[in-house]
Amino acid sequence: MFVDQVEIVVRGGRGGDGCVSFLREKYVPKGGPDGGDGGNGGSVVLLAKEGVDSLAAFAMKKLWVGKRGISGQGYQRHGANAEDTILFVPPGTMVYDAEAGFLMKDLAHPGDTAHVARGGAGGKGNMRFRTSQNRAPRQATPGEEGEARTIRLELKVIADVGLVGKPNAGKSTLLSRLSRARPKIADYPFTTKYPNLGRVSVGLDYSFVIADIPGLIEGAHKGAGLGHEFLRHIERAGILVHLVEPLPMDGTSPVENYLSIRHELEQYDAVLAKRPEILVVTKGELPDAEDVRRELVERTGAEPLVISAVTGLNLNILVQRIVETLRFEREGERD
Repeated sequence: MFVDQVEIVVRGGRGGDGCVSFLREKYVPKGGPDGGDGGNGGSVVLLAKEGVDSLAAFAMKKLWVGKRGISGQGYQRHGANAEDTILFVPPGTMVYDAEAGFLMKDLAHPGDTAHVARGGAGGKGNMRFRTSQNRAPRQATPGEEGEARTIRLELKVIADVGLVGKPNAGKSTLLSRLSRARPKIADYPFTTKYPNLGRVSVGLDYSFVIADIPGLIEGAHKGAGLGHEFLRHIERAGILVHLVEPLPMDGTSPVENYLSIRHELEQYDAVLAKRPEILVVTKGELPDAEDVRRELVERTGAEPLVISAVTGLNLNILVQRIVETLRFEREGERD
């Protein structure tokens, strides 16, 4: 099950209680207080881990509580601090405070962590309260409760390349040809219900991650179709590969479809719409593909590439363009 947004309650572990104890040994008269402190409660920590690709683990369990600290004991023995509770999330997870609405942490890379609920401090034993006026204190403090809050986890898929286009534009088929990913493929709209990721290897020393985003339709930025749920997944994509189907099943114009998707991207995020884009006409085995390419050149001034995931037409050229564009963008970021 793919889950990319969930709300959970996290609570740090309670601290261990302080101890009330007095030293009792044969040759130590009036030994005095020797109660130790309680240990600190464990925190709840989110850790972005490579290989975790969904928030499904949090879909059914909504409350996560840290471990409690160990209480203090006599002979000045302090309780042990509890270990933190580690929750694994996919890289690209955004952590929000659900009540206040602010972003707490962006776990963009593997190994990134966020302490979302601190454990409570341990209580003080009675040895802490001994003074010259009070040599036999009988008070100790209980451990503090851990921090509690409601958080919202929102996953934004991290990919170098995002495939965008209308439903049935051929995104899933292209992903399956370029990588080892095996998304569901069929001849009806919205085959892709969630983003699929695949890694494309180029030679022995270079690779990139490509994401197949569910098809976008007009009004996607307002919530129409499936696009609104998944537009955020292409926010992190370095470049976009825009797929245009030459013969849409609904009889619409391929060029107008392209312009419509561009409009949806601009309405959703103007910065996203300015990402480098490689324009591709899919299903190059169809007779209309070349005509659509020429019309796109006239209307947009771009240089679309005609490909076919079925016959393999120009797939090697597409990969080469992607690699060149990614390298150019990464060099620009270093500069």
